[in-house]
Amino acid sequence: MTASPPGAAPSPGRSGPARPPRPKFAAAARPELADTRLRRNLRGAAAALREREAAAAAEAADWEDLREAGRAIGDGALLDLDAHLEELERAVTEAGGTVHWAADAAEARRVVTGLVRAAGAKEVVKAASATTREIGLNDALSRAGVTVRETAVAEMVLQLGEDAPSHLLSPAAHRDRAQIAELLRRAVPAAGPGLADDPAALAAAARAHLRDRFLRARVAVTGANFLVAETGTVVLVESEGNARMCLTLPETLISVAGIDKVVPTWDDMEVFLQLLPRSSTGDRMTPYVSSWTGVTAGDGPREFHLVLLDNGRTRALADEVGRAALRCIRCSACQNVCPVYERTGGRPYGPVHPGPIGAVLTPLMRGVESAADASLPYASTLCGACADVCPVKIDIPDVLVHLRGRVVESRRRRPVPTPEMALMRGLAWTMGDPRRHEAAVRRGVRWARLLSRGGRIRRLPGLLGKWTEARDLPAPPAESFRGWWDRTRA
Repeated sequence: MTASPPGAAPSPGRSGPARPPRPKFAAAARPELADTRLRRNLRGAAAALREREAAAAAEAADWEDLREAGRAIGDGALLDLDAHLEELERAVTEAGGTVHWAADAAEARRVVTGLVRAAGAKEVVKAASATTREIGLNDALSRAGVTVRETAVAEMVLQLGEDAPSHLLSPAAHRDRAQIAELLRRAVPAAGPGLADDPAALAAAARAHLRDRFLRARVAVTGANFLVAETGTVVLVESEGNARMCLTLPETLISVAGIDKVVPTWDDMEVFLQLLPRSSTGDRMTPYVSSWTGVTAGDGPREFHLVLLDNGRTRALADEVGRAALRCIRCSACQNVCPVYERTGGRPYGPVHPGPIGAVLTPLMRGVESAADASLPYASTLCGACADVCPVKIDIPDVLVHLRGRVVESRRRRPVPTPEMALMRGLAWTMGDPRRHEAAVRRGVRWARLLSRGGRIRRLPGLLGKWTEARDLPAPPAESFRGWWDRTRA
């Protein structure tokens, strides 16, 4: 076991090769908004999933009771997280596994890279995992001379196309079948130049490409959907079967999971295994539910390592409002109803957590110091649709408003105020005195009417131009309400 305890201070975990800073959400979204094919693909995928999920939820007579149970179990697990983590470690160790604690992404990368080197492997097979993407594991293993083979079809498509994910459940949702077929023809010679773009042909080509990778792999890396503390069991749900191949064929199995994935008991799992499939794919149950506990002689891997990752989760846990986001079971239901996500896709949110839940999890875990992270809480209309469909009742709009407050407070501490803050302070000074306010209104109306054409203002100057980039502003009337009131009531 590594030295970092469960309650180690969180760290953003950004060590590694220097990368250019991520742009703000609005800037990152502009090229996505201009890509009509991407928007069409996203709209179709989101609508299909939205309809399936709504039908599956309506079918369950006790759906609201299940949601409330999921909320209560999640809250209870988070409030006693330290005790559950210690119980989990004991159970995993007693079952023959090894637990490693990682305070941040850099430590997690070191642990996994060291385990792969110790196994003497030059290639690993990997099941889809947002947590390994969070720590930048693929790049770290590549730098160590280890080839990573993604085995989920969507992740394989992204890897072959050197692309970024756009959806939590379906990372390649922004690509249509024709694009995927063209990619496989180009990157997988065995697929052949005549590969059709129907789902069966694409799945067969992916299966043929991956089969020998599975058979020769000595090490596999997976994530986890849940960690059952009472038995030390890792639970992984999937729809393809590739993760199960990763669990059974290699000699060494490494699972990387956030400390927020802990579920106290198997009775609690009963609730989540009903909530997750209906909210993610609109199915009554997931095709593959794999669970493994330690190692068993003659069956499966000879070594099992569980890497428990903090990387900002205890920071989020300390936020009394924001900690609700740690209840997330990564179902993606919030993405499929979000009007912002449907138009921008997941890439503007960053490489790990897309959609509404990403707009809260990323700044909660990383802070709001960077411009990119501070922009995420504003990537929402606050329509509330995400809260309505969340299977564990996370009030995402409430957390977004809370995070916006943190962004504003962080800017107050800057020695030089931002242009927005300076503008707001000027408005506060103007509106703090009736005479100043009335004078400003008279002058503002005069200038606004000069800028208008046909009763609309299509372009405001300076910072105010952000408003008119996406909408026209009605020209103000020649007489203000106060002026009308004074004139007619005098």
